[in-house]
Amino acid sequence: MKKSSFELKLPVNYSYADIEKSLKKNGIFKKGVINITRQSLDARKKSNIHWNVNIEISKEKIDFTKKQSEIFNISRQNREKRVIIVGSGPAGIFSGLILLNAGFKVTILEQGKKVEDRDKDIISLMNNGIFNPNSNFAFGEGGAGTYSDGKLTSRNKHISKEKDFILTTFINSGAPEEIYSLVHPHIGSDNLKTVTKNLRESFLELGGEFCFETKFISFSSDSKTIKSVETSCGVVDLDYLILATGHSSFSTYRELIKKGVHFTTKNFALGFRAEHPQELINEAQWGVSNINGLKAAEYRLTAKTDSASVFSFCMCPGGVVVPAAATKDTSIVNGMSNYNRDGKYANAAVVASFNFSEFFQREVSPLEALDKLEELEHSYYQATGGYSIPGMKISDFINGRPTGVIGETSYPLGITPYNLEELLPKTVIKPLKQGLIDFSKKLSGYETGTIMGLESKTSSTIQVSRDSKGLCDGFNNLYFAGEGAGWAGGIVSSAADGIKSALDIITREG
Repeated sequence: MKKSSFELKLPVNYSYADIEKSLKKNGIFKKGVINITRQSLDARKKSNIHWNVNIEISKEKIDFTKKQSEIFNISRQNREKRVIIVGSGPAGIFSGLILLNAGFKVTILEQGKKVEDRDKDIISLMNNGIFNPNSNFAFGEGGAGTYSDGKLTSRNKHISKEKDFILTTFINSGAPEEIYSLVHPHIGSDNLKTVTKNLRESFLELGGEFCFETKFISFSSDSKTIKSVETSCGVVDLDYLILATGHSSFSTYRELIKKGVHFTTKNFALGFRAEHPQELINEAQWGVSNINGLKAAEYRLTAKTDSASVFSFCMCPGGVVVPAAATKDTSIVNGMSNYNRDGKYANAAVVASFNFSEFFQREVSPLEALDKLEELEHSYYQATGGYSIPGMKISDFINGRPTGVIGETSYPLGITPYNLEELLPKTVIKPLKQGLIDFSKKLSGYETGTIMGLESKTSSTIQVSRDSKGLCDGFNNLYFAGEGAGWAGGIVSSAADGIKSALDIITREG
């Protein structure tokens, strides 16, 4: 049966009955199965908020298991080559799945715990401020993305096959099928924990080996070839090494630099988390506090200032602000939200572009950039003497005045009123103020919100020298993929980066 495609305008709480009704209204009578291929919310006119939905009428429902297996059509061979992957985030697990399907022997080393046990440490941190350096919001099974909103958007237009594989794999691991058609899909942290566990089970069923609570220490090489890795549990020989550590493993960065892996400093961003009542954001975006059939309104804001770009990042509707430090006695924040996005507050990073070399007006080495960033993160910890975070009202920050009392927020470990100008690098203060003024013109009531903590991990401050497939300069079997490499950002682009490294290894081995 030939497929037929149609674009429909549907109400925000539409059902399949609405789809059939709309088809008949347009003189189209269904002869086959309806598959939704694209959904985008059109909220440009508050009086006419609706979904633009692309549907396809075909012989059968989309089979995501079949679709996943056909995307790369990898030939499984009995290979003796061993690949060690460091890190179990998106880049790590997806590179591992691809390699196992090709017949490689694959071991993932993860310094943190499996997600079930990691969750207990997260709860302990959120409730009691007890920080585990190897099991927290940065480290553990699934990486930082496991405890996030689970956004699956990417601006990269050259990863269509990789994205298809990622989305279908997530769906087959328990994510909602809607992620395949939504323009702005998300999984939610509650679902991500289940998906992460199921990805591990798939990895193990294919013959992979998972080593939790096993920290990468260093590697041994012969000229350009890595021969083995030293871990907290012993030495492991290998044929290929894929690093997928994420951008928070500073100890790994430092060891790699020491071993001759080349990095450069790069632009990243600094700022804070901005939080508002979710109903305020709904009213600003929709004109009403709630709409039956929609979860919670989102926003994406940018501003061009005299000296830097300012933008919102990782907006979490109906979410919470969380303590996301990766090392002891440092303090940074991030946001997370569950699938239903039904929390009382909305939060997003608000950051300004920043570069350490420009700030110091001299060349700053990658090692020095790591040290300076860690010093900044430590200063926020010192400011409050722990995991309470400094914060103030947006209007007070704009006007350069202190905040006396901060009311209720979603952050679980308390907010200490503090002048954030005393903590942030001077060069980002003016653009952040200008950006917040601009945001307040675009979203009614934005200036009434609260800004809190330090956002310093929107991307890595350093970048590895490598080719487009992830192979590091000066080595013939060392790959660095994902956010830690400095070439990817977010779940989808990181996973795609890992897939590219795996495919390159398959090509090399024939």
